[in-house]
Amino acid sequence: MSGTGASEELGALSARARAHALLRIRGRATAVAILPAAVAVVLLVAGAQGFAVGSGWDTTRWAVAVCALVVLTLAAAVAVAVVRARPAVSPTVPLAERDAPDLYRLVEDLADRLGVPAPSAIALTPDCDSWLEDRTHPAAQPLAAPGPGPRFAVFRARRRERTAPVLVIGSPFLWWMRVGELRAVLAPVVAGTGPSAHPDIAAARRFVRGLDGAVADADAPLSGPLAGLRRVPRAFVGRTARLLLRSCRGHVTEMERGVAAAASIRAQGVDYGLRIVAQEQVGLAYAGWDRLLSRVALPAWRMGRWPSRLDAGVVAALTELSRRDRLADGFSSRLGERPACDLLEEPGVADEAASLLAARLFHGGPARPGPDWSPVDWQEYPDEVVDRKWRTEAARLHRVLDAMAAPPGLLTVPAAPAAPVMPVTPAGPAPGAAPAAPAPPATPRPAASADRSVDAGLPTLARVVEHLAGRPEAGEELAAGIGAAVAREEQDRRLRTAGTLDECGPDALPLFPLQPPRTGPELLADHVTAMVCCAAVDTAGAAPGLDWLDGPALLVDGARRADLGVPVLSLVEDGDAEPLRSWLDEVGVRTDKPVRLV
Repeated sequence: MSGTGASEELGALSARARAHALLRIRGRATAVAILPAAVAVVLLVAGAQGFAVGSGWDTTRWAVAVCALVVLTLAAAVAVAVVRARPAVSPTVPLAERDAPDLYRLVEDLADRLGVPAPSAIALTPDCDSWLEDRTHPAAQPLAAPGPGPRFAVFRARRRERTAPVLVIGSPFLWWMRVGELRAVLAPVVAGTGPSAHPDIAAARRFVRGLDGAVADADAPLSGPLAGLRRVPRAFVGRTARLLLRSCRGHVTEMERGVAAAASIRAQGVDYGLRIVAQEQVGLAYAGWDRLLSRVALPAWRMGRWPSRLDAGVVAALTELSRRDRLADGFSSRLGERPACDLLEEPGVADEAASLLAARLFHGGPARPGPDWSPVDWQEYPDEVVDRKWRTEAARLHRVLDAMAAPPGLLTVPAAPAAPVMPVTPAGPAPGAAPAAPAPPATPRPAASADRSVDAGLPTLARVVEHLAGRPEAGEELAAGIGAAVAREEQDRRLRTAGTLDECGPDALPLFPLQPPRTGPELLADHVTAMVCCAAVDTAGAAPGLDWLDGPALLVDGARRADLGVPVLSLVEDGDAEPLRSWLDEVGVRTDKPVRLV
């Protein structure tokens, strides 16, 4: 046996040994459950044959029999809960074989070369990762069954086992990687179906997944008239399942390590040299995907819009990265090769489904589009997202300013308007827009403030600058007001969308939030930046734009201005307005002109 084969066999042996340990834990738990029943049977048989007679023995037999009945009932309840529990299943986009016959063929050929069973199905995940997921537990929710075409029906019936795991592929890989690179990356993943087919490993995994599902069910909130009666048995089942899981933890970890080691060694003979290059693409794709989600998609999600072509966007982001970063030189030359997304029949449909799932996982959006949750194309992103984001934040900033300027007890910060509000500006409404009604009068700031030189009731940049200049405490108060307004609007959004969510949770919270909640100073800096950008667009001929790596961008004379952050922070944090005034003079922004708000 070669060294590679010996190493693979050692990994498989380690995995099977740990699987046996897990099954022994299951056996011990069963033995503990039936031990009182066995003792009761022995006592009953002894009494029937004339041994162990007398009132004392009769009492003992009845006590042991009752104890055995109680223990068997509890054990049966735990067993039923484990069998009926629905283990956690990763949210994915099912990919039927009729929708990706070339991709299924690539995976089938790869499994043949590795000498392992082919995965039972393929699914996409909006993340830079790939794995095998066992969905054979009796209560697990399976993927929609793929519909094989006539060319594959006989082959799949002979080659693919119904108990094989599902292959989950990161959707960014399909768009950024070339076909050969994807095959090299998937080789060690597909090789994992070999150990997964071993009956002991499969049984051990089902046992652990059942325990995990039972714990999750026990922790789920109860409702209904019988909730109080169900709480005690559910607590007992959950405690028992946790106890078994703790005893299984070390064996599960070592079993999965053995499976991964055996799969990796088996896959070494398949595209080994190309896999090294492909792993570099994995890291690059992860970096581009992270920036695209956190800097480009997140601003749109917060507005109730979701970019419908995120995977296509990651290609643009990484291409831009290769243009800027000398370390990425040469990666763009790969784009001439066939992309892996060509293995799909309708890449746009798969991209849209993965993009919607990404919004649900990372932001907590609804499962389906709706009036407050609509898709947006990349061509529309600057106008539909960037410009609207700026004007929405500028409007919120001025609503808080109005509330702060009012006498105490007479005015609170109003909620965001349900429909767009567009005050008339000196330049008139935007082309094609309906005439807007004048803005309602606002209570001016006290005459003793520094706003004497500006019209305090109008949405002007000068009003904001004068309010913050030389007064750091004013920035803290304004940041607190904006934070409270944002929190109220976010709570309203959750209440509106809670009824349309399914497995992402009833409270509309993301499963994997991209960023922690923004602090008050961060929100204030964002809102002041938005106000500056609105003024630049309305008075200096600037335009909203999209930077693939940094998100919303301000374009002045067709070029991105990335130097606005430092002057804004000087004003917000230190009350120093001079750097921002210099920047505004350089761009030609009129701070005394009202801006159009949304």
